[in-house]
Amino acid sequence: MHQLAETFRRFAVTHQRAAPLYSQIADRVADEPTVLDLMSAAPVMQRIPVLLFACAHHLLLSNPTRELAAHYPNISTCEPDGDAGDLFVQFVLEHSDEMSTLLATRSTQTNEIRRSNWFLFPFAMLEGELGPLAHIDVGTSAGLNLLFPKLTFDIHPGGSIGDTSALTIQCDVRGQPPVIDHVPAVNWSVGIDAQPIDVHDEVAVRWLQACIWPDQVDRFTRLHSAIDLARQSNLRIDTGDAVENIARLVAEASTHGHPTVTTSWVMNYLSPAQRNSFVNELIRIGTTTDVSWVIAESPLETPELPVTSSDGEDITVISLITWRNGQQVSTRLARTHPHGNWIHWGQ
Repeated sequence: MHQLAETFRRFAVTHQRAAPLYSQIADRVADEPTVLDLMSAAPVMQRIPVLLFACAHHLLLSNPTRELAAHYPNISTCEPDGDAGDLFVQFVLEHSDEMSTLLATRSTQTNEIRRSNWFLFPFAMLEGELGPLAHIDVGTSAGLNLLFPKLTFDIHPGGSIGDTSALTIQCDVRGQPPVIDHVPAVNWSVGIDAQPIDVHDEVAVRWLQACIWPDQVDRFTRLHSAIDLARQSNLRIDTGDAVENIARLVAEASTHGHPTVTTSWVMNYLSPAQRNSFVNELIRIGTTTDVSWVIAESPLETPELPVTSSDGEDITVISLITWRNGQQVSTRLARTHPHGNWIHWGQ
């Protein structure tokens, strides 16, 4: 219990600027054993502050008239009354049965469409080398990364590229990335996830909303637009284990274009043994098939991945792993904001 309380206290300190509401709530929860006790319902690897916050947020989105909701900028524009931390504790304890069920059955997911920025330049490099691509997105969740060819990208500096769409993604670029003048062509795409999100399921979509931090209202706007676009698109999402299915998907992708695998803040949810298995399976595939892997992960949390980084590097790093004629080459491309707000190329 002491260790969990300290986890919430650290969250309160480290996220005070980016998530002031959750920082305030975390500080209060750290001193509330009755709420910390509820966390025992969650799997050990998911006993983290953001899961508790997401479960409460999920319930609150269905109860927008509660006093606590006035403290959530994404739900209410009213002037809030009372202390957000005290109201959070009260709300959670009043819904303890529902909270326990959610904690036991849910896991956090970040469907941030702005992360598509991470693929723009690597895909352009691969298209220039090999022509149109076939995209396999691992840990795809709702499949929003598969919308990549349909997006407009507003690059700073550089300008706008892509067809006019209902969704424009902004990206601040630093360093010297490749010069591109169009969104790379993706002939075919598929996502795979152990528990994919159906964008036509309102309850499932509410969970995606709940996983967004309420202070970040702009992310809610983007998610709403992305969900609308996904509902209009014919996205293919397979249910299954990535290690067991990646060979099949690469073989299928090869008939449509160059097979390009992407992982973005998903490998950290796997165990070290699972990460090793995934890497070894791609290495095995690469001995006979030309394939590329665009990685956007935290080296600190995924040390098993074949990326170039400093020890303990606590930032998102974009890397490109290629297999050509059985030879593997690993290239570090950039470091980036965890939600794709900016990319520093060549770092």
